Amino acid sequence: MEKTDYIFGMRTIIEAINSGKEIEKILIKKGLQGELYHELMDLVHQMQIPIQLVPIEKLDRVTRKNHQGILAFISPITYQNIEEIIPRLYEEGKTALILILDELTDVRNFGAIARSAEVAGVHAIIIPEKGSAQINADAIKTSAGALHLIPVCRTKSLSGVVKYLKNSGLKIVSATDKGETFYYNIDMKDPVAIILGSEDLGIEAGLLKISDEWAKIPQNGQIQSLNVSVAAGIMIFEALRQRSVGGL
Repeated sequence: MEKTDYIFGMRTIIEAINSGKEIEKILIKKGLQGELYHELMDLVHQMQIPIQLVPIEKLDRVTRKNHQGILAFISPITYQNIEEIIPRLYEEGKTALILILDELTDVRNFGAIARSAEVAGVHAIIIPEKGSAQINADAIKTSAGALHLIPVCRTKSLSGVVKYLKNSGLKIVSATDKGETFYYNIDMKDPVAIILGSEDLGIEAGLLKISDEWAKIPQNGQIQSLNVSVAAGIMIFEALRQRSVGGL
């Protein structure tokens, strides 16, 4: 891990937040207390920064320096708000193409998906605050810089965002082997959000339930699963193809 990926110490982290630094997440030793700690917690809740309570051994594995029981990862990107992006797309006359990643944990998969998404003209990627791959130097490198170009939105509730997108006129398409309709038979010419699941668990049942369509990618081999970055490429470029040729 590069030194620039994180900062430590209570006062240092408070100053970083106050100066506008984008914080990916904060690791806090269990049982930490004190005046500075409560000042920090007020800031964290105000700025909606994800936190994780951990044993001190986890902090020591990151750095042996005097971390004071707290460590913050600095994000190399600035997160955006999907509720600002969608109205702007409509105002500009653009047909929304949004990607939702449900607890994707591999940073290289994340970077590869971002690269394909940017090339295809995806308007935003949405990820959950917790359980998602950290956007770090590896993710940026794998994305070939795409993560500096494509808006990434972070949310406490993916289901809440999906409901917002549905109410905003987007069709919700989940890429899942539980579907019966092949992806190329699903109309994605109009505004659409595509959901892709985690590498091991797939898409959470609650998100599948509120999706409009379940899209299946045909498979003939013995390995019954595609790498999620490959599946993402197939889905988003099918949407691009349909919009380019004007039909299914």
